[in-house]
Amino acid sequence: MDYNWNWGVLFQPEYFGWLVSGTLWTFAVALAAWVIALSIGVLVGVGRTLPSKPIAFICTAYVELFRNVPLLVQMFLWYFVMPEVVPEDVGRWMKRDMPNPEYVTAVIALGLYTASRVAEQVRAGIESVGTSLTAAAYANGFSIAQTYRYILLPISFRLIVPPLTSEFLTIFKNSSLALTIGLLELTAQSQQIAEYTFQGFEAYTAATVIYVCIALMATAIAMLLERYTRIPGYVGSK
Repeated sequence: MDYNWNWGVLFQPEYFGWLVSGTLWTFAVALAAWVIALSIGVLVGVGRTLPSKPIAFICTAYVELFRNVPLLVQMFLWYFVMPEVVPEDVGRWMKRDMPNPEYVTAVIALGLYTASRVAEQVRAGIESVGTSLTAAAYANGFSIAQTYRYILLPISFRLIVPPLTSEFLTIFKNSSLALTIGLLELTAQSQQIAEYTFQGFEAYTAATVIYVCIALMATAIAMLLERYTRIPGYVGSK
């Protein structure tokens, strides 16, 4: 294959600036969406394990809806459809006056989608604690809220650090779908460099290296967190 390799193009001020900008937007989308995902995911995950059937049903419906609809479809629904179904004034604001509509849409769509996955991790973590500790808490006069606050959640959160790490990495990778609604994150900027310079291999290799560095950094932090939160000798009991 006769390909004119030119790695230096990535270090030209304009294109290097695009990569930096795309990386910053990727972080901005992923971290903001992670805050939403963790906040809502914990609430929904806890709700799925509560004795109240209506709350458990609503939380289960949320998980099944958002987890089973592809993220790309959800982004399109939030960006193209939602402004058309809300009241006219609100829709006009969403389409014309809302600051950074692509960014806001990407964060909301990615956050709500990932929240459904986090909720499943939280539910599994709570259920893995077992019923014996729960029964012991009730026997000692703990209320449902106290049982979750002092027994179930502290243990389950320490158990689900590894799967949450996977979700945290996934949210960075899924942020690349924001390019489909016009957000110039890392993948979109790499595509733009390839179109301007015809150096597609170099542009996408740079994006790959950046994604790998992000993943390695997040994994290293998660390993440290897992080491300090591990429960020595703990085995969940039924």
